[in-house]
Amino acid sequence: MAAEVTIAAPFLIMLLVFVAVVVHRGVDARLRIEGAAHQAARAASIQRSPATATTAAESTASSSLSSAGVSCASLTVNTAAAGMRPGGTISVTITCTVDFGDALILGVPSKTLSATAIEPIDTWRAATGEFTSFESRVGNGR
Repeated sequence: MAAEVTIAAPFLIMLLVFVAVVVHRGVDARLRIEGAAHQAARAASIQRSPATATTAAESTASSSLSSAGVSCASLTVNTAAAGMRPGGTISVTITCTVDFGDALILGVPSKTLSATAIEPIDTWRAATGEFTSFESRVGNGR
């Protein structure tokens, strides 16, 4: 009995370490993708048009994930800018296919992870892209 345990224990420990590494990488990638979605939604929410919001969301998501060390085999950034008006919201969904095999000797299949973030658009911002002064909004006080 002791011989079987002595032979099997190293393999069980290796399996446990392997599973722990895969779970850690999956959780870490999910957290980083959620963070990138929030950053992309914030970057999109301060833009003035849906086109610039989409561009800002894509570039922010890409740079955020690359600086966090998450390499996506395929990265999709969907920006829902239909509510892009003062007081509205903007939504960004990031979908990333993460390959877990790059840090492991044994091949682990890739997994597609996604995260969505919604940011409010400032109620008092100018809709035309020009900043208006406080006096022009309330009158010159006269």
